[in-house]
Amino acid sequence: MFLRYAGERGYVLLDRELYLPRDWVEDGPRCRAAGIPEGVPFATKPMLGKRMLERAFQDGVPCGWVAGDEVYGRDSKLRRWLEGRRQPFVLAVAADQRLWRQDLRQHRVDEIANKLPKRAWKRLSAGQGAKGERLYDWALAPWAKGEGWEHTLLVRRSLDAKPEYAFYFTYARKKQSTLKTLAAVAGRRWAVESAFQMAKSECGLDHYEVRRWRGWYRHIPLSMLALAVLTALRAGEKKPSLNKVPRSVPEIRHLLTLWLWHGWHLGDHPKAAMGYHFKSGHSGRP
Repeated sequence: MFLRYAGERGYVLLDRELYLPRDWVEDGPRCRAAGIPEGVPFATKPMLGKRMLERAFQDGVPCGWVAGDEVYGRDSKLRRWLEGRRQPFVLAVAADQRLWRQDLRQHRVDEIANKLPKRAWKRLSAGQGAKGERLYDWALAPWAKGEGWEHTLLVRRSLDAKPEYAFYFTYARKKQSTLKTLAAVAGRRWAVESAFQMAKSECGLDHYEVRRWRGWYRHIPLSMLALAVLTALRAGEKKPSLNKVPRSVPEIRHLLTLWLWHGWHLGDHPKAAMGYHFKSGHSGRP
């Protein structure tokens, strides 16, 4: 499990926890064979997510929004904890998630969405995708307010002939609880998923065959650090001119590999590699 951080200039994997199923935790010999420390208790994925968020908050990491999939959205304890911190969130929930309505009855969120009037829907982009703008129809149904904060049900509908739906519980200050803002937050999760795949393909996140606790906790942070370095280098680049595009993370990884390899090959400080690139007509700075 990973805590991913999405900023304006890039995305990184901020923290990690190894999820152990209950049958693993309750199998002493299996845990000892895998090198799992004594006394490690079973923890659900929402509990591990909360643990990572707590560390980030304690370290002063700025956080505008918390987003997550259905595993976290359906956990009421996690939602209440975030609400207690006055932490805005957009958390996905399943279609059969229920909400109390004004008739003092619980209704499924998909049933609520089906009863929304046509005027409630607005077409908005969820951000750039591989084929351009990811357009969906979105609707918002407020369901609780208090002290300037608002709970809403956010609904996303695909543009297909047979549309698919996604549902989110949101919590934010009333001025933040706009359809455009909440749809944008929900859409950021796709970009973060892309960064996760990049960590696998470019930084070796899943290139391991470890079978022990210590090995996993050694390998994973190194891959996370590699992604953070590549992201920082890309974010530090000067803004390209209109006829150029910024370098991608894979391109920066390639240049960084060449830079380090030539520095070693020339038997000198890595500055030698910098000089090599300058003489070759390349920009020495990734």
